[in-house]
Amino acid sequence: STQSTGTLFRVYFLDCPSDTIVERLSLRRTDPVTGDQFHLIYNPPPTLEMKRRLKTNPRDSEPAIDEDIVSFDTCLEDLVDFYSTSQSVNGDQDPHTVFETLESLLVKPLPKQTLKSVI
Repeated sequence: STQSTGTLFRVYFLDCPSDTIVERLSLRRTDPVTGDQFHLIYNPPPTLEMKRRLKTNPRDSEPAIDEDIVSFDTCLEDLVDFYSTSQSVNGDQDPHTVFETLESLLVKPLPKQTLKSVI
């Protein structure tokens, strides 16, 4: 997509089944004392004391996540059409692999093409 300045942005869609999205988001926690963020599987807190005080953001509840997934799925086709140069990435891999894939795509030069400005 472009802004009125004509600057080209990169857009990536993470292809991921709903159960993976729910697992990744619903297991996020924040330590109210330090502000550190954790994931109960991928980045658990280092101590039992810290684990006991972790808080969950209400947006990370399964009903809220399910609602967001439905909303996104409803708009997905229009988003893909609008961002015609977007790329899809397999998001159903361990987070480090997804990060490395995105990083490798980001270091590639953008194709030289002219897009109409969005006003």
